[in-house]
Amino acid sequence: MQPYEPHALPPEGIDHRRLISLVGEANAALARYDGLLHAMVNPEVLLSPLTAQEAVLSSKIEGTQATLEEVLEHEAGQQYDEHKSQDIHEILNYRTALRLAEDYLNERPLRLNLILQLHKVLLNSVRGENKTPGEFRKDQNWIGRTGCTIEEATFVPPSPLRLNDHLQAWEGYANGQDFDVLAQAAIVHAQFELIHPFKDGNGRIGRLLIPLFLSIKGRLSRPMFYLSAYLESNRDEYYGRLKAISRESDWTGWIAFFLRAIAEQAKINTDRAKNIMALYDEMKGRVREVTHSQHTAQLVDGLFGRPIFRASYIADNLNIPKPTAHVLIRQLHDSGIIITIRPSSGRQAAIFAFPRLLDIAEGRASFQREPQAGEA
Repeated sequence: MQPYEPHALPPEGIDHRRLISLVGEANAALARYDGLLHAMVNPEVLLSPLTAQEAVLSSKIEGTQATLEEVLEHEAGQQYDEHKSQDIHEILNYRTALRLAEDYLNERPLRLNLILQLHKVLLNSVRGENKTPGEFRKDQNWIGRTGCTIEEATFVPPSPLRLNDHLQAWEGYANGQDFDVLAQAAIVHAQFELIHPFKDGNGRIGRLLIPLFLSIKGRLSRPMFYLSAYLESNRDEYYGRLKAISRESDWTGWIAFFLRAIAEQAKINTDRAKNIMALYDEMKGRVREVTHSQHTAQLVDGLFGRPIFRASYIADNLNIPKPTAHVLIRQLHDSGIIITIRPSSGRQAAIFAFPRLLDIAEGRASFQREPQAGEA
C-alpha cells in the first residue's frame, strides 16, 4: 500500500449546502455552552471533574481502562497494580498537557512547537515513552492489526520525507480562515490524524487540539469543551469517517459527523455545567448550615476541585488547621455530603468522596464504588 498523500487545505468538493443547517445548530449549541463559561466565577474549579473525565475518555479511545474514580483515588493515595497505574499515569499526562496548552496559548498562536511540547508531556514515563516523545516521526509507519506488514495495513500515513511540508501546510491552514470555524476545526482535526506525525499518541493530541483551536478562534472563552465522550460513544463511525476521507475524499461526510458531535456534546456539556453550578450554589448554603464555619468558601471549592480526597488535602491545600479540618470532615460525613470509600487502617488514611459531583461528571444516577481487582 502506498503512503497517503493528504489533500491541500482547504479541501475541494465540500457540499456546503448539506452542511448549512448543521453549522447553524452546532454554533448555536456551542455559544450557549460558552455563555455558561462566561457566567462561571471560577470555571477551573467547577469544571475540574469534567476536565479529568475528558482525559479519561480520550485515553479510553486508545485502550486505557482506568475510570475517573480510579484516577481521583490514585491522586488521593490509593495504590493499584502496575498495569492500572500505567493507565492512570497516561490519563494524568493528558490532563497535564491540556493545562500546559491553555497556558501556552494565552500568549502565543497555535504552532508546531506546541504540538511537540504536548506530545513530550503525553508520553512522559508511560507506554510509548520509547517512541521518540516530542519528535515528529522520521520513519514510515502504518496502521493495521498487530504484526501486519505495510502491504497488509489498513492505512499508511504520509512518507516521513514529506511530513514537514504537510505539517507546515496544516499549521498555515489552522492559523488562517475558512467558511466556518467549527467546520475548520473538523478539517484541522482530521488532517492531523491523517498526517499521523508521531509514532504514538496521535489520536490524543488531535483530540486535545479541538478545544484549543476553538478557543484560539474565539468560539470558546476558555478551552474547556470536551468532545471525547461523543467520539468514544461513536467510535466506529469516528474512525469510519476519517477512513472515508483517505479512501473516498469524503470531507463532507466527516464534517457533518463532527458538527453533529459538537452540537450534541455541547448540549450535554451545557446540562452538566448547569447541574454543577446549581450544586455549587446549593453546597455553599448546605456546608455553611452543617458546619457554621468561616472556612465554608474554601471547603466548598476544595470539594469541587478534588471530589475524592484524604483529610490531609483539606488541611494542607485549603489552609485549614488540621484539627479544624478533621471536625469539618466529620460534619460533612455525618450530614451525608461526603462518603467514605476507603476507611482508615493502620497508617493508611481514609479516603472520602463527594458523590453528587461525581454523579454529574459521569452522567450517572448514583455513585457506587465497587472493589477493583489489583488494588493494594
